[in-house]
Amino acid sequence: MDILNKPKEDRRKFLLSSARAIGLAILGGLTWSAYLSEVKATSLILRPPAALDENDFIKACIKCGLCVEACPFDTLRLAKPGDNMPLGTPYFVPREIPCYMCVDIPCVPICPTNALDEKLVKNNNNEFEIRQMQMGVAIVDEKSCVAFWGIQCDACYRACPLLGEAINIVYEKNERTGKHAFLKPVVDSDICTGCGLCEKACITEKPAIFVLPREIALGKVGNHYIKGWDENDEQRVKNATINTNERTINQKNAIDSLNSDLKDLLE
Repeated sequence: MDILNKPKEDRRKFLLSSARAIGLAILGGLTWSAYLSEVKATSLILRPPAALDENDFIKACIKCGLCVEACPFDTLRLAKPGDNMPLGTPYFVPREIPCYMCVDIPCVPICPTNALDEKLVKNNNNEFEIRQMQMGVAIVDEKSCVAFWGIQCDACYRACPLLGEAINIVYEKNERTGKHAFLKPVVDSDICTGCGLCEKACITEKPAIFVLPREIALGKVGNHYIKGWDENDEQRVKNATINTNERTINQKNAIDSLNSDLKDLLE
């Protein structure tokens, strides 16, 4: 039966059902679009301790939230729509609540899929080692750090749980006054765990020391250079390979090539 010949009430129900279906389709499209946007989110995400490399972590994490529940300081949270990161995955914001580096690292062993891999934070005695919690690395903005202005401040240094190791204070004469010294914080990226306690403690309005993921903050030397005095560095390039490009050298001299080009233009 044609819709125009149906009773008025049936036509109304039909139109309402059609409108709902169209609305749901549009809403579904918007939701999917938002999801894709979150999936292609910022790379500046700080994950819990012992997290796998980001691509592997995303594949392994089932968004269960157990690590978030296990954190005694409410440091970890699950990404929600609008956070601009893969939905349901755990992360933390140091300026709000840093990682307090629990000795037993409770957020890691509870992970059911090894997206947080215990082996990454255990020493040779199979004991948890907080020094291996490479969540990120602290970076100092020297232009904004008041210690580099000559104002005495060691808040980040004092807040660091690896005192005198991950952050050191370098003394440098203040040539402007001739009487005072700069007390400049310098981060050792080999020791810094990225806990963010220094960022939380920073006295500036926007922190002059902040934590970034290691793959973002640190460079990479590659196999072209080696510390000849360091046996460990020699191991780093032990299996390095050399790529060479072969090409045939033009046997013509410059005059012949020039004359050949001019001849082609004239013809």
